[in-house]
Amino acid sequence: MNSKTTEAVKELKKAKNAVILAHTYQPGEVQDIADYVGDSYGLSVEASRTDADIIIFCGVRFMAETAHILNPNRKVILPAPAAGCPMADMIDTSGLSALKAQHPDKLVMCYVNSTAQIKALSDICCTSSNALAIAKSLPEDTEIIFVPDRHLGTFIQEQTGRKMIFWDGCCPIHAQIEPFMIEQARKKHPNAPILIHPEAPAESRILCDYALSTGGMCDFAAKSNENEFIIATELGLIHTLQKANPGKKFYPLSDKLVCPDMKAISAELVLAALEGSAGEEITLDKNLCLQARRSLDRMLEFSK
Repeated sequence: MNSKTTEAVKELKKAKNAVILAHTYQPGEVQDIADYVGDSYGLSVEASRTDADIIIFCGVRFMAETAHILNPNRKVILPAPAAGCPMADMIDTSGLSALKAQHPDKLVMCYVNSTAQIKALSDICCTSSNALAIAKSLPEDTEIIFVPDRHLGTFIQEQTGRKMIFWDGCCPIHAQIEPFMIEQARKKHPNAPILIHPEAPAESRILCDYALSTGGMCDFAAKSNENEFIIATELGLIHTLQKANPGKKFYPLSDKLVCPDMKAISAELVLAALEGSAGEEITLDKNLCLQARRSLDRMLEFSK
């Protein structure tokens, strides 16, 4: 990365009282200039705490929307406006409303990987790092409608025994993880535990050693006595892990597990967003924000 870009970003951040938040799937050069790098849960918490006037959100649209919902009086800028999430787009309000009408006595638990409109129709939000704990906390005699990721949903059901209704959505990147890939990686690195994201299909999760959120993988790697790991999630996490654990080795399950939307932002685009020549300020209807915030606040309150 150009050192001039790095210095220009630092100067503009200070001058404009801006903060850069980046997801662990972002390109390494973006992670390196961010003030905070984390998973969806960590980013939600950080967004709720910041006192910056401007938030440059390096991720995809639903993440920037979440930051705006939690900070309605601060400017939230998404450097790459076209960076979306196919999973979030797999469910719309008419679909969820119809499902709720069919099961009016059920609680709706939505994955944070969803639009503001879906959050507004949900009872509580979750991330992959707190999904199990939140599901366990809900009334035992109430069935859960879980949207939009069926794979994370089945993981929650397997681990908690909860009765659940799933929406047929998924992450196209994690859905590519197949059992043969796990078997090949195990043969190549027999001493390395395999960490897989719960967005992956059940038939692949069951072959791995641990199913963890990206934040969970970072915590596990830092605390583990193991020196090498196979990482079954989006490729960007390898940079995060290597940077935090320079003495350990991290092998990607596949170099093909790359989310094009997460890779849409560059250091130069972050600089342009700070300068005001690129990016989009995220704005949502105030009533929508209030409705969506309820599910997010319940998640954050539970996780304190």
